[in-house]
Amino acid sequence: MNLPHKNASVLLTGATGFVGLGILKQALQQAATVTCVSRKEMTRITGTAGVMHNIVMPELRPDTDWSASLSGIDTVIHCAARVHVMQETSADPLALFRQMNVDTTINLARQAAQAGVRQFIFISSVKVNGEQTAPGQPYTEDSLAKPEDAYGISKHEAEIALQELGHSTGMAITIIRPPLVYGPGVRANFLSMLQSVRRGLPLPLGSIKNKRSFVFLDNLVSLVLCCLDNPKAYNQLFLVSDGNDLSTTELLRACATALGVPSRLMPFPSSLLTLLATLAGKKSIADRLCQSLQVDIGKTKRVLNWTPPYKVAQGLLATAKDIKNT
Repeated sequence: MNLPHKNASVLLTGATGFVGLGILKQALQQAATVTCVSRKEMTRITGTAGVMHNIVMPELRPDTDWSASLSGIDTVIHCAARVHVMQETSADPLALFRQMNVDTTINLARQAAQAGVRQFIFISSVKVNGEQTAPGQPYTEDSLAKPEDAYGISKHEAEIALQELGHSTGMAITIIRPPLVYGPGVRANFLSMLQSVRRGLPLPLGSIKNKRSFVFLDNLVSLVLCCLDNPKAYNQLFLVSDGNDLSTTELLRACATALGVPSRLMPFPSSLLTLLATLAGKKSIADRLCQSLQVDIGKTKRVLNWTPPYKVAQGLLATAKDIKNT
């Protein structure tokens, strides 16, 4: 695996976020110099071989001046984004997603190229590909992009604009599309699922035969750092996962094992579950539980000589331990 050079100088956005903080900690462990952009002052991470700087920017905008932040930077890792909003209140959510995920991203990338930054690593999303895959037909880097929601559309538009910018300026663009990321500190639906399993709630999910890809945070971080300052990653698009796809039923059983509790899963036809959820206005939830969404990481492994360093069981165990301690 390629590791960051000891003199690598990185600008990291979204440094206090779930993924960004994971990248920061490991990059510092591997002796990189990281300038973190955050909305408020960050606690210094000590006991590492790297050097951490912190720049406070309460808001990132399409007209943000990055000149002072980009001085001496070799690589930008852009994690900051407007992510899924569970209860959207905006009359035009796509406009808000575009403002942050497209316009603000391209503003940063354009200034990075002007400052002589060598590489721009963009954390995108598998939602650029779509929301589900047919059985045995995982997404690859060559699959047509078919984003279905505002978040996926904005990420796709950002990818296109970045690739065009890279072509015109010579700055190397690396795009990484993760599926659902889990690990210590995970929130939203994955956390709710783990809490339900931990409480021993009976769930009608004992006979779901789909397959879904997930990625443990430390596996995603490993790939990002493998791409850092790595010519093999220049102007490339990579999919990432743990390399072991699970059905919803298998995932819930694995979560129960990690939490040290019995799995209370009741067999229930997925077609009926989807019908009932649709009638209740919750079809999107049923689709995530019952439909497949797989990615093929063959290219990622081949081009970068990379494999996920952690198994699913290890990732779930670390996640479960974090939940037990909170």
